[in-house]
Amino acid sequence: MLSRPKNPQIAALLAFLGVIIPISGLHKFYLGQPLWGLCYIVLSLGTPIPKIASAIEGVWYLAQSSDEFDQNFNPMLGRSTASHPPASYPTQTAQAAQAAQQVVAVADALRQLEQLRQEGLISEYEFEQKRRQFLDRV
Repeated sequence: MLSRPKNPQIAALLAFLGVIIPISGLHKFYLGQPLWGLCYIVLSLGTPIPKIASAIEGVWYLAQSSDEFDQNFNPMLGRSTASHPPASYPTQTAQAAQAAQQVVAVADALRQLEQLRQEGLISEYEFEQKRRQFLDRV
């Protein structure tokens, strides 16, 4: 039962049931949170706190979208960007690759420029001007 997808309506029904019957927390067991369920049961023997919390959670379960509920209580079904990339993903990847190539090209040009400066073929002033031009491209 723990591996089955959880239903927000059933979770809400169990939460509201905890307001009516003397024991609260059944919805926590259903959602795979047995320690919280146990806390609710123990607290429901002496305080009204679990009943109030159950009512609030019942409303919360019904107010969530199915994606939000799945993300919170059905992690295997939850939507993630790794399994569902956005439509612009290929374009973004191509742009990132192009930007990376441009950075590599500028880095190579700067290394060559540094080599020319070390060999004394260009002055420090010329080196600094060209270096700034290359960095402005990135």
